[in-house]
Amino acid sequence: MNKKVLLLFGIAALVACSSTDHGELVGVQNRPEWYPTEPYGMVYIPQGSFNMGSHDEDMPYTMNAPAKTASVVAFYMDQTEITNNEYRQFVYWVRDSLLRFRLAEAMVEEYDYTDFGEMDEPNYYQEYIAMNYPDSMQRHINWEPWIEWSTDRYPSEEYTDVIEGMYLPPEEQFMGGRMLDSRQLNYVYFWLNKQKAAKKDNRVIFDYNDEDGDDEYFSYRDYVKDTREASDRSSFFEKEIINVYPDTLSWIHDLTYSFNEPQHDKYFWHPAFDEYPVVGVSWQQARAFCNWRTRYRTEYIKDNKMLFEHEFRLPTEAEWEYAGRGGKELTTYPWGGPYATNSAGCYLANFKPMRGNLTVDGGYYPVKTTAYSPNGYNLYCMSGNVSEWTSTAYDEASYYYVSDISPDYQYNASEDDDETQKRKVIRGGSWKDVAQFLQLGTRDYEYQDTAKCYIGFRTVQPFIGRDVADF
Repeated sequence: MNKKVLLLFGIAALVACSSTDHGELVGVQNRPEWYPTEPYGMVYIPQGSFNMGSHDEDMPYTMNAPAKTASVVAFYMDQTEITNNEYRQFVYWVRDSLLRFRLAEAMVEEYDYTDFGEMDEPNYYQEYIAMNYPDSMQRHINWEPWIEWSTDRYPSEEYTDVIEGMYLPPEEQFMGGRMLDSRQLNYVYFWLNKQKAAKKDNRVIFDYNDEDGDDEYFSYRDYVKDTREASDRSSFFEKEIINVYPDTLSWIHDLTYSFNEPQHDKYFWHPAFDEYPVVGVSWQQARAFCNWRTRYRTEYIKDNKMLFEHEFRLPTEAEWEYAGRGGKELTTYPWGGPYATNSAGCYLANFKPMRGNLTVDGGYYPVKTTAYSPNGYNLYCMSGNVSEWTSTAYDEASYYYVSDISPDYQYNASEDDDETQKRKVIRGGSWKDVAQFLQLGTRDYEYQDTAKCYIGFRTVQPFIGRDVADF
């Protein structure tokens, strides 16, 4: 026993002697170095402050969006609105993951789950998770096997049964045309409700009926020790199931007494519209897209042992307006001037400039996301083309009480909540709106579960750090 004790002391002394910090406070050493990279298709928006709100003399809009000074931190923003082809990547991923999941469940050869990704030999940690937490969502779908979509090359009867279940049944096929059943394209995801978690009291009152009769105050850290079940972190996990296919019928039900069947038939899936902004997407679908984009990027980061990044999300109302101003102050439109035309009389955005004359600006319905010149931050179509979802819940009086530090009013309304809490701010105006809605200070809203043929979105990713100049 004494020899073991001496050996331990010897090892401790050796470690102490080998220290290179000389007992000084030097921080943890050998930390990985961080070099920020601009995400593909996004541009860097530096931190700054701006005068947020309406700057004209329209009294109703002044009451709705009074001017106030606000500050935002640096972030990346999509250079264009999310296009049909970019959103289609999301739809195809959901389609393929659903099919592979069903093939694995049906035990079709080569499509079984692999418990630990691509590893041949799981390590001790993975074996521990598999044995003790079999339902911990550690399993991964096998993405290696090729999916065969051609009916004359289906590899087996089991495969045929599974893949044909993805299509509309024969009685729903118009003129015998095979079509995927978009009702099945549901994306399931989880997110951490940080707003809910933040509502926990920092201090809790306990009445122990002390001898002196006074209440005692204990910190929440002490309190949670006895109420661990009540503060279970999993209680802040939220689950969402969202159908991801755009509402193509929005082209018909949004515009009464109007013939828009051609857009319903071809706008989302035809290659001619690949670089046009996706529409018919609700706020909930846009939010699911952000979650998927984060998940898709994170899988690549994990596979390549890179440092993690911030999540992709919808911009707040303040971030959208700050980015839309392009570094200019007190401007009416993203291009800097008070008018919707330049000195040559050319229109600078896709909107409704005259009564019924939608073509005078060169557009009609939505146009390509890069059809007009970008603003000072190199962002295209911040006004016009399609309105854009933000993460902010709409309240007419929110400007009077939100913080001037990254101002926002967020509320993720559930089905049981009041209808007014489901309103989400949209910004920028669209191809069917007059110039008033294109102004940077103009606010509007739609309900989070609605999809319109004139609303799209773009995403942001918070910058890690203060400024790119620091790296």
